[in-house]
This record gives sequence, structure tokens and C-alpha cells, in this order.
Amino acid sequence: MELCTPRTISNLPHHALFTTGHTKLRWNKSLSLKRTSSPRTNRGLLYYTNLALRSTTSEETSSGASKYVGEEPDNVITVENGQSFEKNSYGEMQKEVPKEDSPVDEQSQIFDRQPQLSSMPPFLTMNESGMSKPSYKWRRVLLKVSGEALAGDQTQNIDPKVTMAIARDVAFVTRLGIEVAVVVGGGNIFRGSSWTGSSGLDRSSADYIGMLATVMNAIFLQATMESIGIPTRVQTAFRMSEVAEPYIRRRAVRHLEKGRVVIFAAGTGNPFFTTDTAAALRCAEINAEVVLKATNVDGVYDDDPRRNPNASLLDTLTYQDVTSRDLSVMDMTAITLCQENNIPVVVFNLFKPGNISKAIMGEKVGTLIGGTRNTVAART
Repeated sequence: MELCTPRTISNLPHHALFTTGHTKLRWNKSLSLKRTSSPRTNRGLLYYTNLALRSTTSEETSSGASKYVGEEPDNVITVENGQSFEKNSYGEMQKEVPKEDSPVDEQSQIFDRQPQLSSMPPFLTMNESGMSKPSYKWRRVLLKVSGEALAGDQTQNIDPKVTMAIARDVAFVTRLGIEVAVVVGGGNIFRGSSWTGSSGLDRSSADYIGMLATVMNAIFLQATMESIGIPTRVQTAFRMSEVAEPYIRRRAVRHLEKGRVVIFAAGTGNPFFTTDTAAALRCAEINAEVVLKATNVDGVYDDDPRRNPNASLLDTLTYQDVTSRDLSVMDMTAITLCQENNIPVVVFNLFKPGNISKAIMGEKVGTLIGGTRNTVAART
């Protein structure tokens, strides 16, 4: 499959119109057009395939002329007055192509079903046979990655293998249409709370240094994601306009709707608040459906597994379980914010391959707090 060139795409109007056989495809600049050769014929037929493209029938246009992106092959199918013809090597119309033999008709049947997607229930989609099937559990998620997790097992502050693993899993789920926002910690570089009272640092100053550390991690993660083709934006809680956007809620939501990943850095912008609290806050603000907390353990245990090898992994917990049993999942402010806004939390192991994509798609992984495995209470 061959992608159209960026130069060609950039010269198109915002909603270019393409006619292939009996189907028009309307292209939006936020989508990718792809050019393929039909596997069922040697005519070199060009048609554009993207299940997200909107289509209409040829009766909706007064023009029967075909439009193509890029260079037209010698023997391309064209449409005039609703009839299909083939060009020979001299550019002459040679013969009519029978409608039933044209692969465009089969393709148009698939495209014609796509407008129905927008009218379907939120968690249903359609397969190629036109039958409805369940979609993924969440449509917009917030992934919380701690600074310690980014360090991995390396002596450096950031392990490129960890950031690449995160980027690849995020790339996989965003291509399925799931919107992903990320909050990063900064403990791999500087943890404010551990420096309180030493070297003359007060808690506020130490926390501000920690916020700057999260920006460093965010820029590194952004560069990794964009290196594999994921459009990514970094938004900071205080202005750093030369390196990142300021946090604006509506702009962040718009980025997500366009399929971009948004990385929130600098915590809440205030000292005395953790990045876990920032994750809960941003999740509530952008109306994400879950906080996915990536850690270096498989989930929440009934005891410390490093000291007690018989500790059991807990499958589900309520918010009250976390607070009453003093489980070290998130700080009290963060878990209370999640409880008040009915935000479920999934705690899972970042270092198991595929765990990020499984958690984002709602598969059973780690420990789920504030919900059940089959359903999650609706956000209020």
C-alpha cells in the first residue's frame, strides 16, 4: 500500500472530492488517503481506501469526471455519465467495464456503510458484514507514567527502551481510534519531597524543581512518539512557550479529538501536589474515562510482595478499600478526587510487553479500583 506524497496532499482543498467508479470519497485533511492497486484485476485501477472516509453515491454529484491524486496510470478506469471505460496506451477509450466485474462496486459497498457509524450507540461499531460488534471499553483514557518507571533498570535518568515501548503501545491504540492523554512524573530526575530540609531547600522550591523534571521527561517522550509517527503535543501547567504549549483544557480536548496524544507536564503547577493528583485532575477536566497508572508491579497486593512472597494480587477494589486499608496506590488527594468524580483507576505493570495497550483497551490487567471488570460506572 502506497501513501500519497505529502506535497500532493498539502495542495488539496480541505474537503477534496474523489470519484472512483460509482463512489465519491470526501477527504478530510486530518485523515490519510491511500492508493492501492486492485488485487483482482491487472487494469491498474486506482481507488482510495480509508474506512474513516465519508462516501456518497454518484447520483449526488452533477459531474461524472474522475479525480485522482498524483500521476494517472496509462490504463485507469474513468467515469463519464455513470458509465465505466478503460484507456488504452494511446489514451483512447477502449471498452466499457461491466459493472459487476468492477472491484470499485465491492469497495463502494463498504464505504457506503461508513456514515452509519456516527448514528450507532457509543460502544458499538460495525464490521465489514454490516453486523454490529462491541468496541473497546474506553474511548478516552489518561495514562499516568511515573518518573521511576521511565528510568527502567538503567543508570541514566531515562531509559530509551522504556519510552519506545510506551510509544509503540500508544501508537497501536491510537490507530484504533482510542484517545490517549499522558501525565508523566519526574522522580527519575528529581523528587521534591525527598529534598525537603536538605541543602537549604524548602518544600515549595523542591516541588518546583520536580515540576521542571516532569517537563524534561515529557519532551523526551514526545520526541520518541513523534519519531514513530505519533502526532504529540506537550502542555505544561505553567508557561514555557518556547518548548511546550500552556495547558488549556479546550485545546487539549481538541488535540485528542484530532487523534493527537497530549502529554501533560509540570503537575498541577502548584507545590504540595503530586503528579498522581495531577493525573486525577486532568482526567476529570478532559472528561477521560479512566486513569491508567503504570507502575513496576503487577497491581495492588494485600501485602508488600517484596517482603511477603505469599502476598495476593487483588483483582478489584473500591475507593473505600484503598483509604481504609491505607494501600499505597495513590495519595489521598488523588484517590479522593477520583472517587468524587467517579473515575476508575487501573494499576498495572508497565514492564510486561503489551500491558499498556491491554489496559487502554479495557482488557483484564492489573487491579481495577472503583469499577467492575464488565462495566464501569458512568462519569458524572
